[in-house]
Amino acid sequence: MMYSRIIGTGSYLPQKIVTNNDLEKMVDTTDEWIVERTGIKQRHIVAEGETASSMGIVAARNAIEAAGIKNNEIDLIIAATTTPDKVLPGAACLMQEGLDLPGVPAFDISAACAGFVYSISVADQFIRSGMYRTILVVGAEALTCLVDWEDRSTCVLFGDGAGAVLFQASKEPGIVSTHLHADGRYKDILTVSSGLPTQYKKDDPPYIRMKGREVFKFAVTALGDVIDETLAHNNMSRGDIDWLVPHQANQRIIAALAKRLDISMDRVILTLEDQGNTSAASVPLALDLAIRDGRVQRGDKLLLEAIGGGFTWASALVVY
Repeated sequence: MMYSRIIGTGSYLPQKIVTNNDLEKMVDTTDEWIVERTGIKQRHIVAEGETASSMGIVAARNAIEAAGIKNNEIDLIIAATTTPDKVLPGAACLMQEGLDLPGVPAFDISAACAGFVYSISVADQFIRSGMYRTILVVGAEALTCLVDWEDRSTCVLFGDGAGAVLFQASKEPGIVSTHLHADGRYKDILTVSSGLPTQYKKDDPPYIRMKGREVFKFAVTALGDVIDETLAHNNMSRGDIDWLVPHQANQRIIAALAKRLDISMDRVILTLEDQGNTSAASVPLALDLAIRDGRVQRGDKLLLEAIGGGFTWASALVVY
């Protein structure tokens, strides 16, 4: 059997940081209120000229360096993003140009915060089929460009950044299984009202709007179910998972999932406090951090999960 094995990871976070104390001066909120409800203390914000693709290029270069391969060994680029630089060309094509890889196929996947897990599922199919050997998957978001800084229910949540992972064909275990879901009936509980000039309404600017309680309730149930699905599919028990690498949306959601997995919080990779919710970038950012600081070791079993607007949600069982 051929697996898609992680051979390198990389990340990038913008230098500009907005703390909860900074937000206290902008909206009616407090550091205590934000931390209690979300677990977030600060978030990174793109500078002028920084984009999803520019951040993704840096993260990708770091992953390539970590893998010890040459650029021209990459066969395919997949970019997971909700905030591409432009409607067209796609962010993946701009990353391809920045990495000097002309001719290498490149495309975007838009599945909101679940986009990275969706993307590694697609990459896995290409590798298992034998079509490609080495695939670069990047999750990159300039999400704060969609934030209404006068809406205290959303502006406290989101941040920007990029994470990249290189997968290569291997006979050693890698991606074991992926599980993808979506339900468009919940489209209105987390949404941006318009995406094209003809859809724009002056009284309804294109900002992120969220019904927080409904999102929380749906996320806990959907992610709990996909965790159970992943374990059952692989004939595994909760104690078989070494690390939970969750989408960094809300600490209360993550704690509920850890409890469902019967895994202690010290076996959960958290970046939420320092990075906020970076959407499709959050899982690869967390993964890169844990690999680089030595917590995640070769042979460890990782459960990746994410949920985002759409609604889309997904999980992946990965042996590092």
